[in-house]
Amino acid sequence: MAHTVTTSLAIGELREFASFAPCEQRYIRRSLDIGLRRHDATILWARDEDERESIRDQYEAYRELKALRRMEIADDALDIEALMGKLVRVAAYDLGQGRLLGFSAFRFLYERLLGAWVRPWLPGAFCGAAALPHLHPDQRRKLLHSISEAVATAPGWSEREPAFYPEFIDDTAA
Repeated sequence: MAHTVTTSLAIGELREFASFAPCEQRYIRRSLDIGLRRHDATILWARDEDERESIRDQYEAYRELKALRRMEIADDALDIEALMGKLVRVAAYDLGQGRLLGFSAFRFLYERLLGAWVRPWLPGAFCGAAALPHLHPDQRRKLLHSISEAVATAPGWSEREPAFYPEFIDDTAA
């Protein structure tokens, strides 16, 4: 029975991922390779020098993830300022890339980068990063409109860890 539940949850996550725009899917897969250190993202993802530079910048921005993961382990003495500062900083980088078009893709990515424990913090981090002036006003408006009132005011969050982690697909091998 547990295997069936896990399988159906993974299928639901796969369907959610499939609903994202192609640029979001690509960015999420690339970001997971960088953030989880699954592969050398430069070799796998860089199509030109601009992408190589972007990947180097993302590796640098994602250095914060290690400290964020330690905060989850020591959440009995949670430093909200440090947590939100680091989380908003990384989120500002990701949203500034213009490839995450809304809260759903952002949440999907960060649940996998950091784990289920981060869910309650994601609406605040997303809104904080999406409201920063480094984003074009039209992009800020679209991002902020992508988070529903129900999500922003949720009374609780699931503690279930994600089951589906999308990976690189070589679309030239077909």
